[in-house]
Amino acid sequence: MFGFHRKLERSAIGFVLAIIGVSAVGGFVEIAPLFTIHETVEDAPDMRLYTPLELAGRNIYIREGCYACHSQMIRTLRDEVERYGPFSLAVESKYDHPMLWGSKRTGPDLARIGEKYSDAWHVAHLINPRDVVPQSVMPKYGWLQRNALRIDDLGEHLAAQRAVGVPYTEEMIDNATIDAFGQASPDSDKAAGVSARYGDATHIRAFDGDAGRVTEMDAVVAYLQILGLLTAAASQQAALAGD
Repeated sequence: MFGFHRKLERSAIGFVLAIIGVSAVGGFVEIAPLFTIHETVEDAPDMRLYTPLELAGRNIYIREGCYACHSQMIRTLRDEVERYGPFSLAVESKYDHPMLWGSKRTGPDLARIGEKYSDAWHVAHLINPRDVVPQSVMPKYGWLQRNALRIDDLGEHLAAQRAVGVPYTEEMIDNATIDAFGQASPDSDKAAGVSARYGDATHIRAFDGDAGRVTEMDAVVAYLQILGLLTAAASQQAALAGD
């Protein structure tokens, strides 16, 4: 084997052809599945979109590097399913740009974290993780509670998402700012419009406990509370498999 490799390296043409051959195999493995993508991504008629507030929370999640320590993809391994819930489906990341599957778990997977804990728990955990999980090595994110969320440009964020395939409507884009305010202010006259545009199952409440202002904490908690709940496809598939 060593002699063959040595001869190959000494033959420039042969070595180039070998590189092309290996690259071709790798390219085929990467590209071929794209031709059957419609068979890979499951149907999810109930799939809903991130609200402007949730999308803002996702942007902050990315900004703070949370994806570096938390994955959002439950594999089909038995121990993962027993710990986190039904394994992740491709359709659940259909509108994620970029996707946040991740591969490192300094902290637990968050693919099914939505509504697992209360808003108050998430707020306390983000302000000082050790207050609720004594062994946690997660940094503090207390400034999220103090920082007012910028909402005047959320329409542009929705428009950018639409440009890559997320089906936000003109109405959603035009009302992004007031919808972000309305979702975190349940007693305001803006709250009803959020439900009308994003569905009755949309979480509308003061996520950080203060309905008087919209903070980055509101956005992050709103995002965390919807993870795993954009569609019921995974739980339905798990139920069918159990039958």
